[in-house]
Amino acid sequence: MQNKYQQYLSHLNDHVIIFDGAMGTSLQKMHLTAKHFGGKKYTGCNDYLNITYPQAVESVHHSFLEVGVDVIETNTFRSNRMTLSEFGLAQKTEEINIRGAQLARKIADVFTDKGHIRFVAGSMGPSGKLLSLQIDVEDEQSISFDKIRDVYRQQAQSLIEGGVDLLLIETAQDILEVKAVILGIHDAFEKSGVILPIQAQVTLDTNGHMLMGTDIEAVLTILEGMAIDIIGLNCSTGPAHMEPSIKFLSQHSRLPISCLPNAGMPINEDGEARYPLSAEDFSDAMASFVTKYRISTVGGCCGTTPEHLRLLVNQIGKKPRVKRDIKVQPALSSAFHAVHLKQKPAPFLIGERLNTQGSRAFKRLMLANDFESAIELGRKQLAGGAHALDICTALTEDVNEAWRTGELVRLLASQIDLPLVIDSTDPDVMLTALKLAPGRCLLNSINLENGEEKAKQILSLAKRFNAAVIALTIDEKGMASTSKKKLEIAQRIYHLAVDECGLNPQAIVFDPLTFTLASGSQETADAGNQTLEGIRLITQHLPHSYSVLGVSNISFGLSAEARKALNSVFLNHAVKAGLDMAILNPTQITAYTAISSKTRKLAEGLIFNQDPSALEKYIEHFQSDISSAMKKEAYQIENLPIKEKISRHILLRDRNHLKEDIDTYIKEDAGADHQEKALELLNAVLLPAMQEIGDQFASGELILPFVLQSAEIMRTATDHLETYLKRTSGITKGRFVLATVYGDVHDIGKNLIKTIISNNGYSVVDLGKQVPAEMIIEKAIEINADAIGLSALLVSTSQQMPLIVNMLQNRGSRIPVLIGGAAINQAFADRISITDHGEAYAAGVHYCKDAFDALKVLSSVKTGSEKKPDFHFKNKSKEREACHCQSIKNSKKEVKTSGHTHTSILGCEGNLSPTQ
Repeated sequence: MQNKYQQYLSHLNDHVIIFDGAMGTSLQKMHLTAKHFGGKKYTGCNDYLNITYPQAVESVHHSFLEVGVDVIETNTFRSNRMTLSEFGLAQKTEEINIRGAQLARKIADVFTDKGHIRFVAGSMGPSGKLLSLQIDVEDEQSISFDKIRDVYRQQAQSLIEGGVDLLLIETAQDILEVKAVILGIHDAFEKSGVILPIQAQVTLDTNGHMLMGTDIEAVLTILEGMAIDIIGLNCSTGPAHMEPSIKFLSQHSRLPISCLPNAGMPINEDGEARYPLSAEDFSDAMASFVTKYRISTVGGCCGTTPEHLRLLVNQIGKKPRVKRDIKVQPALSSAFHAVHLKQKPAPFLIGERLNTQGSRAFKRLMLANDFESAIELGRKQLAGGAHALDICTALTEDVNEAWRTGELVRLLASQIDLPLVIDSTDPDVMLTALKLAPGRCLLNSINLENGEEKAKQILSLAKRFNAAVIALTIDEKGMASTSKKKLEIAQRIYHLAVDECGLNPQAIVFDPLTFTLASGSQETADAGNQTLEGIRLITQHLPHSYSVLGVSNISFGLSAEARKALNSVFLNHAVKAGLDMAILNPTQITAYTAISSKTRKLAEGLIFNQDPSALEKYIEHFQSDISSAMKKEAYQIENLPIKEKISRHILLRDRNHLKEDIDTYIKEDAGADHQEKALELLNAVLLPAMQEIGDQFASGELILPFVLQSAEIMRTATDHLETYLKRTSGITKGRFVLATVYGDVHDIGKNLIKTIISNNGYSVVDLGKQVPAEMIIEKAIEINADAIGLSALLVSTSQQMPLIVNMLQNRGSRIPVLIGGAAINQAFADRISITDHGEAYAAGVHYCKDAFDALKVLSSVKTGSEKKPDFHFKNKSKEREACHCQSIKNSKKEVKTSGHTHTSILGCEGNLSPTQ
């Protein structure tokens, strides 16, 4: 039977495979009666027709095979026992599936000849429950991962017994359920002794999200490593709305890609669904997907008829498959978005505050089962710049770690858009978490302290659930102290994980560990050096894996201020050595650029073991010199010119007396115009300070949490300045419509653009976030706008931009479009400026990497509107890389959407802001 697995994949590798069209809508056209369904109470249960009226099912199969398709799907879309129970047919689950598979098998074999093998796909649709919310939508009874897994194990086993060639997970709406279905199928393989290809297809809305909010990059991150063979989309929309997601998969997925859309978005006519996409348009669209995106499998879903498929077969039947050039982007994922393991600049930050072993405050919360406060701690870490959350709920006081971890994972996964790091020594706790986390997790951790057996157990979990794993450089002799030993253990674990357990090298994150430098022991005096060299060696010899470090371990035992400085200096050098990820609390480190040169030098003397008395000198520095230095610095700051004081608020992230200093500056010259003084302060002091922060971030001197803190200070300053910036009614340089595109809820960067543009003499109509294309265009036409500004954070939502450009072109509009955001660049702007008709959009599509670019473009396209005197901003910023953070949050601004919370922070929405 292994040959059956190879046969389908061999054909898939050779040429494009064409699936059939709609079973359900084909059956509806037959106008079957209650008698055909076996009685009134079964009316509408199409799957039961496999038993009560198989002729109808055979007729549909025959109609599609006759036009030349390669694969027909069994009439078992709703044949899991949970869905069948709604008709009182749960006890017939196995019979319905076996019979459905046999019907398809029989007629596929009739049509098979030497030149054209026909395959049967076992259709497995959704349960109708929301496993990610852990409730049954119908009756709110609890369901579980294990229950869903067994439901689909039963269906898969029955389909295998009936003779299918592959198993098709289709129209999936909840990513956690998809994970359970895949594992259920593998259970069926184990029980039956048969292995078949698995084709997993999710369904997305018009904005590229699953029902629970999962976007296509998260889908790929979560599913690709779960032992499936084909990944793709089906149902929901017509090809047009699927194209951005199919394009993304074509660029980044290692797997073959399938696309089986509806015949357009259904239209309700007299209570019945009509699918508007003609057979010609459908076949043209699918053929173009094969040509442009080199996908491997195409076919139809709801509303697609034999004629749709006949034309598609005529266009691409037996078309040779062409290999794709892909860029793999290893990532972890929340239930909603993926976060790349390689951050630019490094490191990937793992928040450590939700750990009972390292935080007394969190331990108290867990002793009291105060999960609500724990979620708030998670939100604060997210707002502080964490890319993932480390979770450890182990307590010596009880044995309820698995229950606590499960509760916390369930709540965090649904409320906070960050991947989770499951921190436990107990594989059962890890398993509990993996069954509750929709996203792709990181397991912390494995080691070889007690040999390989336990490590293999955890690696097996990681393989089954597609989790990544942190591997500690500890073996049977203990924690490695030299860089050479750290590498040796890392290589041994690599062999175990990759060669024996089958993990992808990119799923392994090595922690070379470090001893504290505060012990005074000669045995650990070189720990800093050895750890940094260990990072270099692991990066050099195991380049496809990653490195992580619990940074604060280096300073354990020192005073709080001494720890902050040492941690920051050590982190800076670790990143330079190649460190990819860091476990830390951003509030317990100091920005490297804010540390005095003397403190840095003393810290480096300790880290690099340059002096036998380095520890003594470092401690003494913090006991005496540092306090007097702080007093001296405070005196110097107090006596700085007011402009420098305000600039330091931004550079040193100091909110104290910010508003008072702004008021002092604006009012110090009694005869000056307050608005002009406010604009001068914005141009000459605040914006240059933020530009300096951006330069420090781009060079790696400043890590993300500190950028976010400076951005918050900048927000406060600009908000306060607005009280002095009064607009003159009716006088404007031009009218500008500004919006975050539909499907995207990130608007803080856009809000800064609004402030700067409006304060430079333009009238700005801000439509907010999640704005439909039609609304943007209608408002621009209504006010006779001089330009439209569009912002988007994500690749998926940025696809609204070409839609808007094409709509404007079709209306004969001549309104320039300005675009920006993390997913946007000049090449994207150039591409979308060419419309679907092959013509350039006459008014132009302009990429703006920041607010200053936007001002330049507006100045060049403004019309004859009555103008105010120009206020020019000094733009000394360098071109920087876009910030790749996916959903950096601001705890003060949240928007509920798709069952979860999106938030964002000034400067991390993308390149429309002055700095990243």
